[in-house]
Amino acid sequence: MMASLDPLLLAGLQLMLAGMGTVFLFLSLLVYAVKVMSYLVAQLAAQAGSENLATASQTGQSNTAPAAHVVAIAAAIDKHRNRQR
Repeated sequence: MMASLDPLLLAGLQLMLAGMGTVFLFLSLLVYAVKVMSYLVAQLAAQAGSENLATASQTGQSNTAPAAHVVAIAAAIDKHRNRQR
């Protein structure tokens, strides 16, 4: 049965399988690369977060915004909501 297939058809089939295999390999590597980068970013973010907390506790700073900023933000939100009506 294989002898009756056209050589051009077999070459096309081989090319198709090689292309599909290449795409599958590339996408698999891409998935693993994204997973590794996600892990590394999570580790760096956790490390940076702990360093920021340690620095803030040493300098006595807290994570709260100044009162003037809170009032300005609340006024801007109120103005935006009133303008929408």
